[in-house]
Amino acid sequence: MIKQFLILALVPLFGGTAFGQNKKSAYKITINDKDSATNTIVDAKLKAAFFQVYPGFAQADGYHTQRNVVLDFVTSETPAIQAKAGEIKVNKEWVKHKSQRKIEKELFTALSKNWVYYNKEKHKGYTLTFISKAPDLDPQVRENLISTYFEIYPTLVKTFNNKATHDVLFVVDTAYKAVAEASGNRILFSAGYIKAHPTDIDVVTHETMHIVQGYGYSAGPVWLTEGIADYVRYKYGVDNVGSKWSLPAYNEKQNYTNSYRITARFFAWLEQNVKPGLITTLDQQLRAHQYTAQSWDALTGKTLDQLWKDYSKDPQKVSLTYSSKK
Repeated sequence: MIKQFLILALVPLFGGTAFGQNKKSAYKITINDKDSATNTIVDAKLKAAFFQVYPGFAQADGYHTQRNVVLDFVTSETPAIQAKAGEIKVNKEWVKHKSQRKIEKELFTALSKNWVYYNKEKHKGYTLTFISKAPDLDPQVRENLISTYFEIYPTLVKTFNNKATHDVLFVVDTAYKAVAEASGNRILFSAGYIKAHPTDIDVVTHETMHIVQGYGYSAGPVWLTEGIADYVRYKYGVDNVGSKWSLPAYNEKQNYTNSYRITARFFAWLEQNVKPGLITTLDQQLRAHQYTAQSWDALTGKTLDQLWKDYSKDPQKVSLTYSSKK
């Protein structure tokens, strides 16, 4: 699933000691400093560190992280900085003698402690940052999700869009109740779904395809975007059998606008019976904002409705093969 509203991107993701730059207007910090007149430089450093680090943390943190933050000064009970969503505590004596870079690094460290797991891996030019807020996430499932990214994502980038980011963020969130969604270069996974479906590793294939698609707004209908992502999952998935995932048989109540697996099966039929490479071409048109309802006629000689009618007459004329690691 791809999120259809604007989300500020983390590019570069977690660059340097910070989580990434972002628009300041979306975030607010209130510094409770009784001696602000004499601590102008300190307050300015903390404010700068906040806008350098916190916006990226908020997006990486997952679901509805607070954007308004209160910063309080404390003394001996805090060695340096303690922080969580919406709240920062700073040892005033410590911060007075620290550089801007050191303050940002400590804020990063303090915020990252809110996560059960945080790791950043890089292989052959591709980077994955993995954050989990789920204390009961199976370590083997986590490793399976990570390995699936490094196995499939480079292939999708090279096949469909070599300009797609090589730097991706996975967040497993206990507050998120759907399955998964992609926005910018982040994929948000439901901790509950992963726990209930630990073998569904090719959810990574579907969601990373959304990152590769990168269509932007008003590029085409949602059913087409999701249908392409599920077709790619079918064709390029690393273990659809193990994921217990397949394309559903045709029935007369279906329509191509049903999206996801129903549309994906239609696309598999089109690729085998009408025009090989059609889906790749449509993907390119969507990314270039050149797709229209007339694209189908121009590419195949028939309208979309005519193609669906042909499919409905002989839906079994398609050979389906599913990937398996066994």
